[in-house]
Amino acid sequence: NNINMLIRYIIYGLLGMNMEIFWTSLSGIKSGSHNLIGHTSIWMFFIYGLAVVIMEPIHNLIADQNWFLRGCVWASVIFVIEFTTGGILRLFQIEPWHYTGEFSIMGLIRIDYAPAWFAVGLLFERIHTLLLNYNIGLK
Repeated sequence: NNINMLIRYIIYGLLGMNMEIFWTSLSGIKSGSHNLIGHTSIWMFFIYGLAVVIMEPIHNLIADQNWFLRGCVWASVIFVIEFTTGGILRLFQIEPWHYTGEFSIMGLIRIDYAPAWFAVGLLFERIHTLLLNYNIGLK
């Protein structure tokens, strides 16, 4: 049902944006700021919403695997999503993120973020399961 899929798309989009605001606010601590001001781009809503069509089906396929393998799958999948969507947006001179440093690849992904994406993927599984258990956006 398209309306149910749209509901989950909106949930993932909003949760992802909030997660990003939280993450970027914590990064300010490294620079000595205690204001904890985070930021994101509205483009991120659309990217995080893609979890409904990309990550949900993958979760259904790998749910029976051990947590470490699933986390590795999630880190890889998120890198592919981040690299692909970032590259597509860059074609239109849109760059909501640009990574720097020795672990950056073309400014689109940072390999040292693998542990974070590992954890985010496992967190996504919990959210997806919660939505399933409470029939949120499902019929």
